[in-house]
Amino acid sequence: MRLGGPVTPAERTPESWLSALEAKRYRAAYCPLAVEADRAERAEYRAAAREADVVIAEVGAWSNPLSIDPTTADGAFERIVASLRLADDVGARCCVNIAGSRGVKWDGPDPRDLTDETFDAIVALVRRILDEADPRTASYTLEPMPWMYPDSAESYARLIAAVDHPRFGVHYDPVNIVNSPGKYFTTGREIADFVSRLGPRIVSVHAKDIILRDGLTTHLDECIPGEGGLDYEVLLRELDRLDPDLPVMTEHLERDEEYDQAAAHIREVAARLGVGL
Repeated sequence: MRLGGPVTPAERTPESWLSALEAKRYRAAYCPLAVEADRAERAEYRAAAREADVVIAEVGAWSNPLSIDPTTADGAFERIVASLRLADDVGARCCVNIAGSRGVKWDGPDPRDLTDETFDAIVALVRRILDEADPRTASYTLEPMPWMYPDSAESYARLIAAVDHPRFGVHYDPVNIVNSPGKYFTTGREIADFVSRLGPRIVSVHAKDIILRDGLTTHLDECIPGEGGLDYEVLLRELDRLDPDLPVMTEHLERDEEYDQAAAHIREVAARLGVGL
């Protein structure tokens, strides 16, 4: 595995980017470029990452291609295709998005999102994205969500079988599928099951934590790794069975100090297990 997280380079140059990663002791990185970057800049960062032995984990294409508004859906499709092509050009492992929602909020719950009709629409859309972008090495992936497909190892496996494309990969966010108290109290079992089913297809991982509050009815909140109930020992042990270059990326924290705290916790657990990051 390779630990990574967001960095803020002093300048927009490969050298400054790599210096910021080195200061945090990260061996994996989010893509530092936007889709507007030209071919020369893409090639420059790809070569710099390779020379420095840094894995570019992912390009985010956060948008709603399932929107019931045609203009929004079309714009999201174009953004995803452009992001997947960027991922391919810079040598990133994947382009990641969520499946999208039929509701008002692009990443919010809607009763139409967990239906057979929407499942089939996701399959058709992923195939269309892959056909249009035609990636050579990068994968298109869907980050699991608590209230839309894929919402479990089972539904992700169903999507992979239905899409049936070698460049449709798995983006694993173990926190996002902890969507009930039952799963919260058995995160180790949930993690082991997910990796057992989908391990060879996992190309990038988000590392955060989750905490169950005691207010009624049920409140599950993201938190800094080490401050919640996610079983990091099982997570790192299971991921260590996979690709040694698998990026594990911290996210959704507000301050630089919080990212340092998150990295320190993950490294402490990894050291205790004898797992390299």
